[in-house]
Amino acid sequence: MGVDIHPSATVSPKAKIAEGVKIRPFSIIGEKVTIGRDTVIDSHVVIDGNTVIGEKNKIYPFVSIGLPPQDIGYQGEDTRVIIGDENIVREFVTINRATTKQDRVTKIGNKNYLMAYAHIAHDCTLGNSVIMSNAATLGGHIEIGDHAIIGGLVAIHQFVRIGTYAFIGGKSALVKDIPPFMIASGDRARLYGLNQIGLKRQGFSQEKINALKRAYKIIWRDRHLFNEALERVRREITPFKELEILLDFLVNSKRGIVR
Repeated sequence: MGVDIHPSATVSPKAKIAEGVKIRPFSIIGEKVTIGRDTVIDSHVVIDGNTVIGEKNKIYPFVSIGLPPQDIGYQGEDTRVIIGDENIVREFVTINRATTKQDRVTKIGNKNYLMAYAHIAHDCTLGNSVIMSNAATLGGHIEIGDHAIIGGLVAIHQFVRIGTYAFIGGKSALVKDIPPFMIASGDRARLYGLNQIGLKRQGFSQEKINALKRAYKIIWRDRHLFNEALERVRREITPFKELEILLDFLVNSKRGIVR
């Protein structure tokens, strides 16, 4: 099968390029870059730094991956970007390499869809099947769970966590954690209940959806103190995996939870 590299592309001879990779005109690939099988790098893409990209990714024009973090304390240390398989990265997306302040890695999982002008800052972690809409912007050290959807023009503060299957409405500003399975929107964002349509589309049973709705009502609508609400949920709702994911997320929040 071989590798298809356009003559106008600049690819370091030290870069590790797997079989089936296509690199289109005028792209630049640095010496510490690894690119997995069947990944397509479109024209005018820059990939630099200690960057590992998995298999079957599609990277569109004018994307920047692995360049230094936008952090005034960064002094050129060897930090990384790791990207999994089957991601779609649209035009003008920027993915910065990490600082030394956490695990030294910016990490993106599999089958994510990053729309045009989205920004993933240093030390962020994205799970799998995440959608970031146009111009969604992440500050540093943000964690986004599997299947979360981030609307267009959303700005998320450093160290915020977005739970699995959460849905963030467009043009929102987030300064606190968004729980799993919930909808949030606004400046500053507030909760608007369970992401019912999203959960149905993902195959959640009506029984689980009803139980999560009941948990939402107890925690955020029934005017209990927070710890009392969690205890009531544990007492009144039969445990199941998604409920435990929700409760664990709430208990382990450091920035606080959007109410």
